[in-house]
Amino acid sequence: MKNYTLLFITIISIYSFSSYAQQSKINSGDKKYDSYAYVDAIKTYEKVANKGYKSEDMFKKLGNSYYFNSDFAGAAKWYGELFAMNTSIESEYYYRYAQSLKSIGEVNKANKLLDDFYAKSKDDTRGQLYKNDKNYLDEIKANSGRYKIEDAGINSKYSDYGSFVYNNKIYFASARDTGNFSQRKHKWTGEYFTNIYNADINPETGNAVKVNKFKSAINTKFHEASPVFTKDGKTVYFTRNNYINGKKGKNEQKITLIKIYKATLGTDNKWGNIVELPFNSDHYSTAHPSLSPDEKTLYFASDMPGTFGQSDLYKVSINSNDGYGIPENLGKEINTEGKETYPYVTAENEIYFSSDGHPGLGGLDVFVANIDNNGKISNIQNVGGDVNSPKDDFAYSIDPTSRKGYFTSNKDGGQGSDDIYKFLETRKLKCEQQLEGVITDAATGTILPGTKVTLFDDQMNVKNSTVSDGSGKYTFVVECGKMYFVRAEKPEYTTKELSVTISKTSGKTSLPIALEKSSCKVTIGDDLGVCFGIKMIYFDLDKSNIRPEAALDLEKILVVLNDNPTMKLDIRSHTDSRATHQYNAALSDRRAKSTIKWLVKNGIAPNRLTGKGYGETQLVNKCSDGVSCTEEEHQANRRSEFIITAL
Repeated sequence: MKNYTLLFITIISIYSFSSYAQQSKINSGDKKYDSYAYVDAIKTYEKVANKGYKSEDMFKKLGNSYYFNSDFAGAAKWYGELFAMNTSIESEYYYRYAQSLKSIGEVNKANKLLDDFYAKSKDDTRGQLYKNDKNYLDEIKANSGRYKIEDAGINSKYSDYGSFVYNNKIYFASARDTGNFSQRKHKWTGEYFTNIYNADINPETGNAVKVNKFKSAINTKFHEASPVFTKDGKTVYFTRNNYINGKKGKNEQKITLIKIYKATLGTDNKWGNIVELPFNSDHYSTAHPSLSPDEKTLYFASDMPGTFGQSDLYKVSINSNDGYGIPENLGKEINTEGKETYPYVTAENEIYFSSDGHPGLGGLDVFVANIDNNGKISNIQNVGGDVNSPKDDFAYSIDPTSRKGYFTSNKDGGQGSDDIYKFLETRKLKCEQQLEGVITDAATGTILPGTKVTLFDDQMNVKNSTVSDGSGKYTFVVECGKMYFVRAEKPEYTTKELSVTISKTSGKTSLPIALEKSSCKVTIGDDLGVCFGIKMIYFDLDKSNIRPEAALDLEKILVVLNDNPTMKLDIRSHTDSRATHQYNAALSDRRAKSTIKWLVKNGIAPNRLTGKGYGETQLVNKCSDGVSCTEEEHQANRRSEFIITAL
């Protein structure tokens, strides 16, 4: 993908060279590089390099010039020369070299570089994602085979990209030769500046025909791209160079960046009132607008202050008075230190986007994630190897009803540098697994049919329940990549609860559960937690709120109280010895009340529960005032006990 459609990146590194004979050529190349004239810089640098001259700085710039133009084969060649000279270089080059190698099929070598990248940059999200998901290629393979893909029928030998369908027309950007006498080429890519074109779509075949240049004041002699229309067709948002009223805007480095503009359709059926959005700036770029289904939110890409990487995804509210809210970064759940760009949001609360920071096949890959009602991003998945390739794949859009859509790629076999493809998604991306197991007696191994088995999500919400069959077996259908809790309950046996994390690929997960017989008889004065194997209820330091793992144990107390309606408990809360006696007494009392409140909220009558805080007066170990102890030893004293007072 040609990076003029992304966000500009400045990398300036100037070293002195020992050979004066090459200095003039190197300086010339540096000037071209620093002004983003990468195509010209490549020509100059390669003339010097091909004569045997070696320089880390030159190899960096040569590799970058190819990398920023998505020519990963060229980037891999010159990054290889760089690493042959020195591997003690900035960690970013490990990542770029790895991405370039993946794009030419050298995956194992790329993964080794990613291991090194993580070792050098443990705080970098890209390294963490790779380290935590080394089976990413298996997941991509599992998500593949879901598309029928064809050429969209509108491509040229030039770059064509970034499509949007409205009113049976497909709108897209193209750098094709229009025959205009005043054609202008972009120094970065060596290609013509792009304008917006459209083509009619045959509703029966879905084929696009009769490509036309979008005749509108929206198109200028500079870049226009990424149009998105409102449903009523009266407003269009699009990307353009920082250019309005015939003048170019530039930043401090005299570079013209890109901005998002809006145009409205006048009563004369012509596009006018072209204005830039108020959160644009001459000092950073905004690009690739996308509307939420209710058209109240605009999603876009930017490198504005607060961006984690080279470009992040943002959203901004569209107000009823034609105003806008404050742009909000979508967060580190989705954004990395790399490039995230081309957002597309569907009515199914999914966001599609392209990234070179999440684990992929090389270059930009297309990903999809869920958006909850609070805007939180989760469950990010690579859409698979049908759409994605070792090259750049981006600008994905889909109709959730027909499952038809378009994306752009510079993958091998296309007509130009970037091409638009149409697709039909034959199977939705929903990875499921079968969670199964056998319930047995822990002592004898005897199968236990008729055992109640309950499935909870990671927030302890009940997802499903069943009863083990005649073979003691239970089965649940679960989602890949998620954590669940499974609880098994049977009369005369102690209730048992286990957690399980499902892998990110389809298949089966086995979780056998062995239950122990209830071996103790409770009486007044016994600690219910000890008798039934229930862990102590722990609290964080200085806190009185119920921790998630504590809630799991309280669920077990709740079951016992419900099964024994005449049972009463005295809840005794304890702290460690840190802080003052007075403070600890008050804290433990709040914890006891918090525990009682939780049980009452879940249906236990208040008259069955009493409680008191004992502070640090009943420590279970040596950790009194002035004694040095570990955090684990101190935590053992932060506990609750459940003493039976009536049966």
